[in-house]
Amino acid sequence: MSVFGGVLAFFADVGFYDVVLPFLLVFTLVYALLEKTRVLGVERVGDKEFTKKNVNSMIAFSIAFFVIASAQLVAIISEVVSNMVILLVLLICFMLLVGTMHKDDKGGFELKGFYKHAFYVIMFVGIILIFLNALGWLQIGWNYMMMNWDSSFVGIILLLGAIVGLMAFVMHTPSSEAKKEG
Repeated sequence: MSVFGGVLAFFADVGFYDVVLPFLLVFTLVYALLEKTRVLGVERVGDKEFTKKNVNSMIAFSIAFFVIASAQLVAIISEVVSNMVILLVLLICFMLLVGTMHKDDKGGFELKGFYKHAFYVIMFVGIILIFLNALGWLQIGWNYMMMNWDSSFVGIILLLGAIVGLMAFVMHTPSSEAKKEG
């Protein structure tokens, strides 16, 4: 094990991830909420108003201790935060891919109209497929389709998709910019 791996294992052993980080997260969020909403009132010093920082911090401190006293709440917080981080990484990946198709001040490549939206959809679906594959769900779904779907069912799905696509194309009304140009 590397030195850094040993440090992370030490942190896990002393409860850093199960006690300290959830405590800091809950304390910070509750304190920020109390400061922002000013629900406990303000103190006037001259012509300025200040929040009651001591009261806000003690209440946030107490709530954070109540939260870490419950192993179930800590497990829920860990699960929620880890899922939020996964969504954040997926969002950043999507924004990076979309950003490659925007022209900046120096020029560059840019897609417009239908191709731009089609690219967005393809990138979004691609990121979802990568995420499902990382979780192992893509293989499960593929195996289910191979075992339970026959060719007539797939044909019906493709036909319905083609009909919906054709209807959307025929019923599409051009935007106001296209009407002005035409």
